[in-house]
Amino acid sequence: MKTGIHPKVVKTTITCSCGEKIPVQSTKEDLKVEICSCCHPFYTGNRGRVASTAGRVEKFKKKYGLAE
Repeated sequence: MKTGIHPKVVKTTITCSCGEKIPVQSTKEDLKVEICSCCHPFYTGNRGRVASTAGRVEKFKKKYGLAE
């Protein structure tokens, strides 16, 4: 195996916008993400946004007189 061609791996922390911090190893120092498994609707079971979009579709169909 060649020496000197692999990136250096360091311990870092992934920080989510919800405040969750996850320790990992990466080639980058600090990582920031907008959504993680602690706040994503699929993992939390909170599907409030999905339910509100269904109402928007019905409102659109009613506004333009589209048949269902």
